Amino acid sequence: MQDTYGYIRVSSTDQNEDRQVRAMRAAGVPERHIFMDKQSGKDFDRPQYKQLVEQLKADDLLYILSIDRLGRSYEEIQEQWRILTKETGVDICVIDMPLLDTRNGKDLMGTFIADLVLQILSFVAQNERESIRKRQEQGIAAAKARGVRFGRPAVEPPENFNSVVTDWEKKRISFHQALHLCGMSEATFYRRLRELRMMREGKSKNCQ
Repeated sequence: MQDTYGYIRVSSTDQNEDRQVRAMRAAGVPERHIFMDKQSGKDFDRPQYKQLVEQLKADDLLYILSIDRLGRSYEEIQEQWRILTKETGVDICVIDMPLLDTRNGKDLMGTFIADLVLQILSFVAQNERESIRKRQEQGIAAAKARGVRFGRPAVEPPENFNSVVTDWEKKRISFHQALHLCGMSEATFYRRLRELRMMREGKSKNCQ
């Protein structure tokens, strides 16, 4: 007996999955057979996807909204398609691309066309992902050139940093006490310490 399943993936918990859910319901997928992961598609280490694959059997039907829901790289999409259709023996219907419906055209020509479309769409999905990453990198570089700073704001040393460091160096206070007095993490303390010592060395050379 054929069972119908649907797989949904959104890139993060902030991305809305409503469109994919509505598409699955419109296709008649039972709610209990809709599997959804909210995480990156960079690999297939996804809990719900793994659970889905364990349940799938030959002649079942799997719906996905678009080919990139399977993954983000050409090789990953091709490999998963092969495993699902060839090894497990399920049919796949890509809702946004009717040509990618393995129930249609199971003869040689139909299979050839489906495989060709799959290769093209897999390439397009990976190319778009790489284009997005390149645009992001270019945007970040342009923002940095304008003076925009990324990450957490730098922790400025307190006014008594010099004296705290002196007390620590002379073993009047412990390292943890020095951190507490400065309100810094170890990494920040050591970074500011290097800057302070470089400044001291500079002053010392200027006085010679």
